[in-house]
Amino acid sequence: MNTIDTIMTRRSYRGKYKNQAVPREDLQKILEAGLAAPSGCNKQTTSLICVDNAEILKKINSVIEPPVCETAPAMICVLSQKINAYRDRCFSVQDYSAAIENMLLAIVELGYQSCWYEGHITDTDRICDKIAAILNVPDDYDLVCILPVGIAESEPSMPRKKAFEERAWFNVFGAKG
Repeated sequence: MNTIDTIMTRRSYRGKYKNQAVPREDLQKILEAGLAAPSGCNKQTTSLICVDNAEILKKINSVIEPPVCETAPAMICVLSQKINAYRDRCFSVQDYSAAIENMLLAIVELGYQSCWYEGHITDTDRICDKIAAILNVPDDYDLVCILPVGIAESEPSMPRKKAFEERAWFNVFGAKG
């Protein structure tokens, strides 16, 4: 599969995962892809913790309510720091978003599936803080996302997308042809 095919076929996978470990070398490639993402003013505000220890995964899954990704054999926890860059602006959201997308593409390219879980864990119940406590994350980092990683038990479904012409144009907004 080439890069464009990976981009066009990547889907969020919310199903069950096969009980098969993800090799460390693959996890390292995924983490490296995330860390290779662009970063506003090169402040590198994104850090990553990959969890592949069954006991730690069990502790993390025990605080995620309602449960998601509980069968995944690995999980990447995305951390962010608020570091000002250009004109006292912080680009941490853009930084971690780019890192997550790079990792999602690497995950699919390596034959695994995942889903970007952010709102579910950063909502008012602050599941992210519970996960951060389990992982000993320092207070100056925010845990902003989790990515389960594993081999899917079933094929990811294709969501309905709006037509290209409804969302993309050449030269001016809404241009035809």
